This record gives sequence, structure tokens and C-alpha cells, in this order.
Amino acid sequence: MQTLDDLIARGVAGRRVLVRADLNVPLAGAPGEQTITDDGRIRAAVPTITRLAEAGARVIVTSHLGRPKGEPDPRYSLAPVAVRLGELLDRPVAFAGDTVGPAARETVDGLSDGGVALLENLRFNPGETAKDDAERGAFADRLAELADLYVGDGFGAVHRRHASVWDLPARLPHAAGGLIATEVGVLRRLTDDVERPYAVVLGGAKVSDKLGVIDHLLERADRILIGGGMVFTFLAARGHSVGSSLLQEDQIPAVREYLSRAEERGVEFVLPVDVVVAESFPDLETKAPANPETVPADAMPEGRMGLDIGPESRKLYASRLADTATVFWNGPMGVFEHPDFADGTRAVAQALLDGNAFTVVGGGDSAAAVRLLGFDETAFGHISTGGGASLEYLEGKTLPGLAALED
Repeated sequence: MQTLDDLIARGVAGRRVLVRADLNVPLAGAPGEQTITDDGRIRAAVPTITRLAEAGARVIVTSHLGRPKGEPDPRYSLAPVAVRLGELLDRPVAFAGDTVGPAARETVDGLSDGGVALLENLRFNPGETAKDDAERGAFADRLAELADLYVGDGFGAVHRRHASVWDLPARLPHAAGGLIATEVGVLRRLTDDVERPYAVVLGGAKVSDKLGVIDHLLERADRILIGGGMVFTFLAARGHSVGSSLLQEDQIPAVREYLSRAEERGVEFVLPVDVVVAESFPDLETKAPANPETVPADAMPEGRMGLDIGPESRKLYASRLADTATVFWNGPMGVFEHPDFADGTRAVAQALLDGNAFTVVGGGDSAAAVRLLGFDETAFGHISTGGGASLEYLEGKTLPGLAALED
């Protein structure tokens, strides 16, 4: 896999370099008045863009945002991202109002050496995500006409077989950006010659989203700590009532099998001993008090919904992380966006900081929680920009975006 260093060493001055970044950030507010609520992915893209611009390249940044349905949708415009990117780069960023149309061509043609442009949301074109190879390839052809070189740096999208990730590198000389190189290097530390004890903390809503990685990690991890909405399927598999909590009944047999395999292999599964419950899901907009109550995990009352791990569980989880050498964390322990249910996620983050392990925060909600709860990002070993990509890598799957860069 060629690196950004290789590309710059061969010379990029005056050349049009298309950077496939991941600027898929959360937005709040009405179209035209939107604000970015977490700019972590934009900040992660800055080093690669800066290096290319300072080397004299004409940098064309592309990304997706959200899930528009193959046509322009003002709710998912990258216009506010262009403003923030310019602030972080401390240089102007031209914004094209389309992806491969007249605005994109005019914007790219107007770039001078060291200039930076951002094209509109790739997913406004149906060819970006098309299942049909010909349709996807035709869109990649139009993107390729805008550039001389390609840099893949959107780690959060490398598990997608999309035109800008999979098809486009085959049409241009290409290299991996600095962010991709960093992310892959970190993930290799979680899969090759792992320093032990190795603990994995998994949270989030649905256990079905994490079964593949649990299956793979049963062969590698020493401890697996479970939280979030998915934990209630584990508690149900242990025979406990979970009230009105999120439950995937169809996944109970698979969870029971994993618990059995873990016991056979000596992998410790850590589940909460107490749970913070409420009558209903909290209002995340007003943050109104939700009247939380702590109950034993094996005696949850009917009509109550589990929304966080309890205080004794926080102590338990911190103790099982204290002596670790390597930790991968993907998914919050509860509804961290509400102050009544943030303490479990806060406790896990603090435990990682208090220990001496190499810690990887696996993107998505976990990374957002770290920032929302006021932790210093630099204190963690690594905060990934791609939770889904990280999980698929740890499952042993081939990531199309990485495979394309290796050709």
C-alpha cells in the first residue's frame, strides 16, 4: 500500500489530488442554519489535507454525510462542513454545490496550487452507493475526470463498496492518507501480538450489530465487558427479566452459545450487577429529569426500562479494566446524552484513563461520548473515526476501501 509520504515524494505540486475523507459529522438545526455538534472527524482529516496543500497540490476533498436517497437534500449538505474545514485549515475552502456537475468542474478549475475545495455530498448521486457495478463505475469515471491522483483517507467508509471508496482508486494512481495509515496501525495492535490482559468493552443498542465481532473476539480477548441496550439480551439469556428494556429475543440462542463458548475457553464475560432504570426513554432535547432508579440486574421490575449500568457495576467494570494492557471500547454503557444515564459511560472512560493500558476508543457514539462528557481526547491511546470499519476489521472481514488501496 503506497503512503502519503510516497505520493508527496514523487511530487504533487500543481496536480489535482482527490481526497476521499470522512466528514460525516452530526448536524443540528434547520437546513441553512445548521451547526456541527461534533467536529472530530473534520479535525481528523486536517493533517492529510494540510500536507498535500503545503506540498502544492490542488486538493479536492470529497465525503458523504448522512443517508440521503441518491438525490440532493438540504438536510445533508456539506456546506457547513466547508466552513468549519476552512477554519481548521486556516485557509479558504471553496465549496462546490454539486459533486460531478458544472459547479464541481468550475470549482476544481479555479483551484491554484495549494488550494482546497470541498465537493457536495457524494451520496446526492445514486451512483455512489449503487449495487449495480456499471452505475457505480460510471459515477467513479466522472469523479476521476476531476483529478490526477487519489488519496483514500476516509476510514469511516472503508467497509463500504461505494464508488468513491472501491471503484475510484482503480481509475487513478492512489495512496493511503495519513489517517488510514494510523487507523490500520492501531487495529493491528489489537489483532497481532496483542499485549495482555486484553479487554473489550462493547455497548450500543443492538446485540445483533456486535455478534460477529464477539464471535471473533472469543478467540482473542481475555475479557469482554457488555453494556448499553445490548446488555439486556445477555441478561435475558441468563434467565433474568428485563422489564421494558430493549430486547432482541431472536438473538437469545446465539448469546447463550457465546456465553457457553466463553466459559469453555476461559474468556470472562462481565455483565452488570445493577441497572439504572426509568419508566420511559428520556427526552434528549430538553434533558428533563427522568426520575431514575437503581435496581439489581437480576430483579428488574416490569414496566421499567434499563438505560445505564448502576453504581456497583461501574465499580466492577473499573476493577476489570484496572490491570489490563490493551483495551478496545466500542459503544456507550447507557444513554450518555442524558445526564441521568451518563455515569456508566463516564466510569468506563475514566477507568481507561486511570489505567496503564493501550486504549482504543472505537469511533461512533463512544468517541462522541468522550467529547460530550468533557474528557481530554489526547489522553486516550487512539480515538477511531470509524466504529463500523473497526468492528469489521476485528471480525476479520476484508474492507473494500483498504483492498482497493493495496492494488
